[in-house]
Amino acid sequence: MPDTTTATAGERKRLVSGPGLLLVWLYGVMVVGALSRSAYQISTEFDRAPLAYSLSGAAALVYAFITYSLVRGGETARRAALFCCAAELAGVLAVGTWTLVRPEAFPDATVWSDFGMGYLFIPVILPITGMLWLRAKR
Repeated sequence: MPDTTTATAGERKRLVSGPGLLLVWLYGVMVVGALSRSAYQISTEFDRAPLAYSLSGAAALVYAFITYSLVRGGETARRAALFCCAAELAGVLAVGTWTLVRPEAFPDATVWSDFGMGYLFIPVILPITGMLWLRAKR
């Protein structure tokens, strides 16, 4: 694999071809949704559910980094995105379980509450799909 510092723009774009383009689009939508939701909630009612709103903000940052890595392309970006997808999945599973076991800890939902049920379970499906795609592009 070529080093990303010497990779051409054409080589870097290979992560966003075919199904990768759909992944970038879905991650982009999740960035906008999670970022706008958390920004509004943190700025207007943070004292109501600081943990939930902070976790939604963290989810937005993870989504943004994965989107950037997919668009950037190259082997280093692919590995970083793969690591972040795994971390995202771990976060979704941990927060999803936590919201079911201790719902009183979350007076308001996060992006990852109930395994992303408020987002049509996209938060639990997307990292799995992303990891499969990124492994195939190795």
